[in-house]
Amino acid sequence: MRAVGYDAFGAMPRVQSVADPVPAADGAVVRVHATGLCRSDWHGWMGHDPDIRRFPHVPGHELAGVVEAVGERVGRWAPGDRVTVPFVCACGTCAPCVAGQHQVCDRQTQPGFTHWGSFAELVAIDWADVNLVALPEALDFDAAAALGCRFATAYRAVRQVGRVRDGEWVAVHGCGGVGLSAVMIAAAAGARVIGVDVSGAALDRAREAGAELAVSAGGDLRELTGGGVHVSVDAIGSEAACAASIAGLRKRGRHVQVGLMPERPRVPMDLVVGRELELLGSHGMAAHAYPEMLALVQTGRLRPDRLVTARIALEDAPRALVAMTGASPAGITVIRP
Repeated sequence: MRAVGYDAFGAMPRVQSVADPVPAADGAVVRVHATGLCRSDWHGWMGHDPDIRRFPHVPGHELAGVVEAVGERVGRWAPGDRVTVPFVCACGTCAPCVAGQHQVCDRQTQPGFTHWGSFAELVAIDWADVNLVALPEALDFDAAAALGCRFATAYRAVRQVGRVRDGEWVAVHGCGGVGLSAVMIAAAAGARVIGVDVSGAALDRAREAGAELAVSAGGDLRELTGGGVHVSVDAIGSEAACAASIAGLRKRGRHVQVGLMPERPRVPMDLVVGRELELLGSHGMAAHAYPEMLALVQTGRLRPDRLVTARIALEDAPRALVAMTGASPAGITVIRP
């Protein structure tokens, strides 16, 4: 098969011919029809993720496609099934999994990090019966690719971890793929959403996604909202965004950290203590939680397809990954192997 790989952290990726993956006894191989270009892939390429230990390495963790082959112990899936998968593949048997918290599985694997990923024609997925998610026929592969990481991550961060309620003020710091997804999801939940970014183009997209206000980074959210927002999401992952997210909260507000940071940030704990704020982490979403989100997609209340702003070929993926060193692309870029 063809795949995008790199031989060292920071080395120029290239399209190469590699061996086809073979499914594990409880796993599956998926033929990739679409895969997202995510900032997490850039972090991996830069050496910020300790799970990447062997080279060459193939990135990619947001994917949608068709089951190509399954292992002998797989009972729920067959070749030809249309599927997506969370970026956290859970074992289904450890203590967190038994409690239903697959997104923090003790034995989790992640395509594109713990093993070769989806910047390829084929990708291997572990524990297929636990992790594969059936796609509605009406949902195209480009939109479905975003569900594996950015959109599903934003959905759980907003609805389940952040506990956003109708009428609450919600600030989203960083209006890239995750941030725009969070804006759309919070607006659909009835929240009053503020998109925050340094880019005018990103703020325009935040308005299109449902933001009531779009504010340049550094704006006084407490003044704008009469005391601060109820929930704030750092969707970009930087010390400055994290601090601004916390500072913009009203008393007893909830900060949700989604964006990854390569270093440990300084956090304004005086505000956390003085205002009795909640600091919450959110790490993806389990496969068994997808039906609620997919139901909203099917009814049209959520439109992940509107966040896809570019579609590129596998040959264009190396340059697109490297270009994220300067800035993440607006919206979601989808690679079509």
